[in-house]
Amino acid sequence: MIGVTGVTGNLSEFRACRRRLHQNIAMAGTGVLDEIVDTARYPLDAPDSARWREAVAAARTDLAADGCTVLREFIRPELTERLRAEGEAMAPHAYYRTEQVNAYNIPLDTDLPADHPAAIVLERGNAFVPRDRIPADALIHRLYTSAPFQRFVADCFGLADLHEYADPLAGLCLNVVAPGMSHPWHFDTNEFTVSMLTQLPDAGGEFEYCPNIRTPHAENLADVRAVLTGTGERFVRRLALRPGDLQLFQGRFSLHRVSPVSGAAQRHSAIFAYTDQPGVIGTAERTRQLFGRVLPAHVERDSVVRGDRLLD
Repeated sequence: MIGVTGVTGNLSEFRACRRRLHQNIAMAGTGVLDEIVDTARYPLDAPDSARWREAVAAARTDLAADGCTVLREFIRPELTERLRAEGEAMAPHAYYRTEQVNAYNIPLDTDLPADHPAAIVLERGNAFVPRDRIPADALIHRLYTSAPFQRFVADCFGLADLHEYADPLAGLCLNVVAPGMSHPWHFDTNEFTVSMLTQLPDAGGEFEYCPNIRTPHAENLADVRAVLTGTGERFVRRLALRPGDLQLFQGRFSLHRVSPVSGAAQRHSAIFAYTDQPGVIGTAERTRQLFGRVLPAHVERDSVVRGDRLLD
């Protein structure tokens, strides 16, 4: 292993070491990449190459413009039926809970002004399959744990490092939205989200978002309230996602939702939970809400200190 002291003072040598490290990572995961990912379009097997930089630059441009980018047919098209079937097999393990929430996922009895958008009550009816119910040989699990995939995602977000969640339940999960249900307007607690649709519903289930409707320094409450009350259509964008598309999203600052699903088929999407800090575990309260149970790791976790003062 090359330590930092071995390359200080020589930028060209440092860059050469970095390229060799990325190439080693890519070689270690080549089997997974060649089988699962369309590496001709998304060169995860060639880190720091011209094609890699081109793909990363395109993603960064989209993210800078509106906090979202979609990498179409990231999964090889011939695997989309397997992707769907694996998700369908996992879906019965989802924990279902319908509850009253607000867009900030804070207690409904929080002392706030009457016209605050957090006072608007929404119904959340989606469900999650936890990581410990997802087989290790499933396509989404193999992709989630792939070092080259993690390196590519980190580069797209402009992050030096990316870490899998240490959380044994929330690290990787399958989101299930049944007919008649939705995932209402909300902000994420993380600054970035990685997801992949695995099954389309018969109708509805559109991903809708309001790019950068708030900032780390301003809640922009009037704009958020307009969206929640149906008068903020000017802020809303919609994505027509397809199974196998990889979505990178900055959901901490962009209000977003999955619209109500209708028909007979459920909407399934994989949530790849990463963080720029190692060892992240969810709170016991939030874990119980999402999965219906907690493990010792959630009870013992330390408090998480955020880099902003926004409502959660």
